[in-house]
Amino acid sequence: MRTVTSSAITEVIAQLCVQANTKLPADIVAALDRDRKAEPWPLAQETLNLLWDNMELAGEKNLPVCQDTGMACVFVELGQEVHIEGNFEEAIHEGIRRGYGEGYLRKSIVGDPLRRVNTGDNTPAAITLRLVPGDGCTITVAPKGFGSENMSRLGMLKPADGVEGVKNFVLETVRLAGPNPCPPIVLGIGVGGSFDKVAYLAKHALLRPIDQPNPDPFYADLERGLLEEINALGIGPQGFGGKTTCLGLSIEAAPTHVAGLPVAINVSCHVTRRATAEL
Repeated sequence: MRTVTSSAITEVIAQLCVQANTKLPADIVAALDRDRKAEPWPLAQETLNLLWDNMELAGEKNLPVCQDTGMACVFVELGQEVHIEGNFEEAIHEGIRRGYGEGYLRKSIVGDPLRRVNTGDNTPAAITLRLVPGDGCTITVAPKGFGSENMSRLGMLKPADGVEGVKNFVLETVRLAGPNPCPPIVLGIGVGGSFDKVAYLAKHALLRPIDQPNPDPFYADLERGLLEEINALGIGPQGFGGKTTCLGLSIEAAPTHVAGLPVAINVSCHVTRRATAEL
């Protein structure tokens, strides 16, 4: 049995909050660089270059890549042989509190969805815990801005809708979103499970680097095909046209009921943020 202290969790979470909001993951940087060089439409290319400059300046000056520093989504893979010394959830919230405070990151969380009073410290975090074998503890902080989150959708399709139904739902979601999620976008797509499970699959899919295809060849092929069709829509960066609407997408699937075909799309913008550490 290995012990991890709540203070260690708090410290790591605070660091990850700043890291995730100021430095984009390598796969997102590489995709943005690739697509800005390949974009044929001049206005779209100019827009992508501006986004690139913004990203570089954020890294150099240790400033947020986006003014919306997001809801702190925290994913924890906790080994079954790990003992947490102290209050686990409070340690995470305290880490968010410190990270957003010491990093001078915008606080965007309201304590009640209807009465709309800001909590003042970006807590509480949205915590997802998964127990895994072993004595490790892996923590990922993925801040999620709501310009893109508000464009996300969930649909309970019929089994007869099949692959084409899923593809049409994804493409319709991107069309309806248009310029609102600040494209180029990144998509996390969940297929299967239940009403609540499929939303988790879509959000969790955003944690997989977009340069790593689904290990199942069937879904890897579906990812490639969807990306091509999305970029053929012509929405382009910030909605100015061009072929760079989506930098990449990831699909996660799960078993489902014989009578169901749940589908969820979690829309993220080009500043798809995540930072991971192991304790």
